[in-house]
Amino acid sequence: MATEPQEEPRAKAERRNSPRKRIQVRIEIEWGAAVLTGTVRDIGVRGLFVELIPPLWMGATFRARLAVSPALDLDCTVVRVEPSAGMAVTYEVPEESNKGQLEKLLVGRATA
Repeated sequence: MATEPQEEPRAKAERRNSPRKRIQVRIEIEWGAAVLTGTVRDIGVRGLFVELIPPLWMGATFRARLAVSPALDLDCTVVRVEPSAGMAVTYEVPEESNKGQLEKLLVGRATA
């Protein structure tokens, strides 16, 4: 009786359509009357990862400001939580005029 070779378990599949850029930028999160401060560790065209402990919960929405020059405001939604590390969020740029600033950040021409 012959047995077929078993496939090795694959590493977690990459689900992103675009690469992430590793950065270290302060982020201020407007959370009710409070302002939470975290660090963005990577950013891509559609999302970013915020180091914040404790992180917010899945589905939480908030306005955030990246500490780049000039500051960049984002409307964010939490899509994944890593309890001991932070949270992955998707974002939208609410001001059309800030989209150029985001593009510069993604290609490495913005100043932190």
